[in-house]
Amino acid sequence: MTTIYNLFKFIEDKKPQYKLPFKVKFIYDPNSLTKEDLDVKGNLNLNNIPIQSLPDGLKVEGSLSLADTPIQSLPNDLKVGRSLWLTNTPIQSLPNNLKVGDYLGLKNTPIQSLPNGLEVKGSLWLINTPIQSLPNDLKVGGNLNLSNTPLSKKYTTEEEIKAKYPGIKVKGKIYLFND
Repeated sequence: MTTIYNLFKFIEDKKPQYKLPFKVKFIYDPNSLTKEDLDVKGNLNLNNIPIQSLPDGLKVEGSLSLADTPIQSLPNDLKVGRSLWLTNTPIQSLPNNLKVGDYLGLKNTPIQSLPNGLEVKGSLWLINTPIQSLPNDLKVGGNLNLSNTPLSKKYTTEEEIKAKYPGIKVKGKIYLFND
């Protein structure tokens, strides 16, 4: 255990109303996580932390940021109330029927396809990814950014994307820029 964990544990022992934060337990003592711990009321920032996975049953009411981590997969039952940031990670797939309450950032990831049932209430960024196709039932409440992807090289207009994938629903614009 580290000094930071011991400090939080000391505070919890002296003042039981102050519980160890999820992040501290997850990093330093993941076996101590309870079902109650997995219900994170605010944001959870795990950027730059060497995590490989997340626990099953995790629910983050705010935003979940996993940018610049080595995470490779997400639990099937993950719930994110606001944004989900996976920028600069080796993530290769997302769980089916994933629902994200705001923005989903997959910029600079090796992701090649998206799952069926993906619903993003804000914008979806797939910039600089090798994305090859889109699910026909994709729902995006904001913009869809496909810049610098194989799709942006194959299709040059929003209309071409919508003709190829007639079932997708994008409320904002579809960006297809290339460097």
